[in-house]
Amino acid sequence: MAKHYPADAILDLQNFGEFGGVNPSIEDSSTYTFLHASSMEELFEVEKEGCYLYSRHTNPNNKYLGDALAGMEGTEAGHCAASGMGSISSVILQLCSAGDEIISSRTIYGGTYAFFKNFLPKFNIKVTFVDTTDLKAIENAITENTKVIYCEALSNPLLEIADIPKISEMAKGAGAQLVVDNTFTPLIICPKTHGADVVIHSLTKFINGTSDAVGGVACGTKDFVASLMDVNSGASMLLGPSQDTLRSASILKNLRTLPVRMERHSRNAQFLCEKFEAMGLKVKYPGLKSHPQHELMTSLMNTEFGYGGMFYLDMGTLDKANAVMEAMQNANIGYLAVSLGFSKTLFSAPGSSTSSEIPEDEQESMGLSDGIIRFSIGLDQNIERTFERMVDCIKSV
Repeated sequence: MAKHYPADAILDLQNFGEFGGVNPSIEDSSTYTFLHASSMEELFEVEKEGCYLYSRHTNPNNKYLGDALAGMEGTEAGHCAASGMGSISSVILQLCSAGDEIISSRTIYGGTYAFFKNFLPKFNIKVTFVDTTDLKAIENAITENTKVIYCEALSNPLLEIADIPKISEMAKGAGAQLVVDNTFTPLIICPKTHGADVVIHSLTKFINGTSDAVGGVACGTKDFVASLMDVNSGASMLLGPSQDTLRSASILKNLRTLPVRMERHSRNAQFLCEKFEAMGLKVKYPGLKSHPQHELMTSLMNTEFGYGGMFYLDMGTLDKANAVMEAMQNANIGYLAVSLGFSKTLFSAPGSSTSSEIPEDEQESMGLSDGIIRFSIGLDQNIERTFERMVDCIKSV
């Protein structure tokens, strides 16, 4: 198989504006006109290249962004939604019906966990949570009703790496689809090249990069994306998590700088984590050889983009974690805020924020200490200065 170059794929797409602009024109319409009535009738039945029906179905700006992200992931097509959860919920409800079963990683974004644990049972869809770093646990959970195996390429917030090639083999053997959330590692890992069937992103994070827009995308085959948009049975079409055209245009422009940004995020995280580890702090980052899956990550990644911008420090207790975060915000190192992928460093205690949907006993069993601080490191030019200031804040508490 030829090597996939995700950064080049982003830039290879060429979409001129209406008057020859280097950026595509923003299509500020909710509905579209037809020259012939027969064309409208055809479009209700199947997607037609160059023709648009209604913005809940799709529109030019969403298609430009979906195509760019599909190119990045090496899939045939991509479909945008108004949030990452809009993409996740649409994909799952498109793939699963009443009586079907999902095997999910136990360490996933809290919103996804809540959707799986609390919402899907209303539709008689069963979810079994397992440690997906334990391939035997996945094998033991597979039944004749398994339709989806779900994981995150790099998990939120424990930074566990999914062995996508081996999990893909297990999914295919069971006749199931492997769905991978790649939000933490855009460009770094391309799940499709390792066997994933559907790749999901929250565009809100690294891909947009400016913390001013919410969005999601599902990348897969043309047939699967068409099924999401089907006017009679498409989960995205019927549930309606429509992405605004202005936001799609904005995210597409930001996407072009993603390769440069990911390199800097990764370089900064690697520098800090090596320094913290040398100090004896409890740090977890896939770029450290002490990470239990460092070699697996290295085998899956596009090395030119590094190991990503996410790491955590375990301060031991929630009180100390909170004190450190407040000190860092007061020192203008970053912001005490959820989300990630911003130009400035963001930090939070996931056990009481982004993973708070997971019950405390389950957090404890998976090793989610309430003293963990999750960092999304920013684009700091002088990372040595950042390190010195972070150390001062840690020592101050």
